[in-house]
Amino acid sequence: MVQKAKILLVDDRPENLLALEAILSALDQTLVRASSGEEALKALLTDDFAVILLDVQMPGMDGFETAAHIKRRERTRDIPIIFLTAINHGPHHTFRGYAAGAVDYISKPFDPWVLRAKVSVFVELYMKNCQLREQAALLRLQLEGSSRAGGAGDVKEPAGLLAELSARLAAVEEQAEALSKQLDDDSADAAAVATAAHLERKLTGLRRALDALEPGTGGNVPPPLSAQN
Repeated sequence: MVQKAKILLVDDRPENLLALEAILSALDQTLVRASSGEEALKALLTDDFAVILLDVQMPGMDGFETAAHIKRRERTRDIPIIFLTAINHGPHHTFRGYAAGAVDYISKPFDPWVLRAKVSVFVELYMKNCQLREQAALLRLQLEGSSRAGGAGDVKEPAGLLAELSARLAAVEEQAEALSKQLDDDSADAAAVATAAHLERKLTGLRRALDALEPGTGGNVPPPLSAQN
């Protein structure tokens, strides 16, 4: 069963949160409400999110300040933020949004279809990254198991597991390639394209690591996956 991605909706007006839920419900993901910047930061302490939809104008901690806190935390700094605002003070105001770390800045009223399409791209990227982490974890377990069994005289044949890992990785590679083509065709946001390119580099590193474990490669152990970014 595929785990659903979480999307954080931050707005001090309940009617706006309700409208966002209606727009994004078709994505069939987990929608989490936050009615203030403080509440959003609290939710980010414990849960992982694919994307954050953040209202700019809120009493107390506004959207810009909330985004600054998010970007300062190592755990949350890479989560995409889409700013939503009912005001438009020209290029300077928009620039402030991007400077705060947003991947997009959308003025209300916005096209529901466009917003849903933008959010879906970041959800797909998040899901691909989750799959990649799972494949990396399986590979690490295989490496550790092979290392422990190396001198025990009962080394298990790893071909079956390697074949399974390779097949799973191939499926992720295929999906990532299709997503990249979709981004190119739709002239998507630069941030989404950059995230997809980063994902492809990580997939390439994992593929090389698997290839190094195949029989006939000399048994070279690949570098740590954390270094293949």
